[in-house]
Amino acid sequence: MLANYGYIDGSGQYYITIDTDKCIACQGHFCVEACPERMFTIETDDYDDNVAVIQDAFRHQIKYKCAPCKPVSSHPELPCIKACTAGAIEHSW
Repeated sequence: MLANYGYIDGSGQYYITIDTDKCIACQGHFCVEACPERMFTIETDDYDDNVAVIQDAFRHQIKYKCAPCKPVSSHPELPCIKACTAGAIEHSW
């Protein structure tokens, strides 16, 4: 299942998408520590699986909180994406 966290405003769409099937397979949930802004946390989903989610307090600030890791001029792989199973986390912008 794909879980989307973020928002749309006049300047664009800002979402982090977590593939929960791939996230479940990750035993370390390394994205939590890899995120400099500490936006991720681990929660138990409706199926009793531990998955990464974006904390409520950050869901409407993704554009700004992710900006240091995702500069406009270059697009290096983000720390949260590098730390996770391939394809488990994607950014929409």
